Amino acid sequence: MKQNLFSALAGAIFGIGLLISGMTDTTRVQGWLDVFGEWDPTLAFVLGGALIPMAIAWRIAARRRTALLGRTIPLQPGGTTTDAPLVIGSTLFGAGWALSGLCPGPALASLGWGGTGGLVFLIAMLAGMVAAPAARTRLDRLAAAP
Repeated sequence: MKQNLFSALAGAIFGIGLLISGMTDTTRVQGWLDVFGEWDPTLAFVLGGALIPMAIAWRIAARRRTALLGRTIPLQPGGTTTDAPLVIGSTLFGAGWALSGLCPGPALASLGWGGTGGLVFLIAMLAGMVAAPAARTRLDRLAAAP
């Protein structure tokens, strides 16, 4: 129960931060990605502002065996495997982010103020998450066929 409460609190703080920083404003996000047009650099400060506390959190976590709520702490990021699923998934994520101006976190946060674009994006994202395992299985079968 305590972990669910803290998870909900962390999610709410994250969502509020996304709203305040403008990450749910699709035109601002697309302006950030438009480096050859009317580039909007304001989200660089959001990204930088997110990196600083995360770097501090990873330094603290590296010295601990368990989290404050008693769970094990996940390993620090830094995997070295770059494979086709990672490249394809990253490319699709980036293309979707550029086209819609939303990614999963801001799409959920935008639901709080009634944005229909966020709702459409969320439905499409969920449909893709449901369809992806079946598509992966089918592609693996096609690749294995003689």
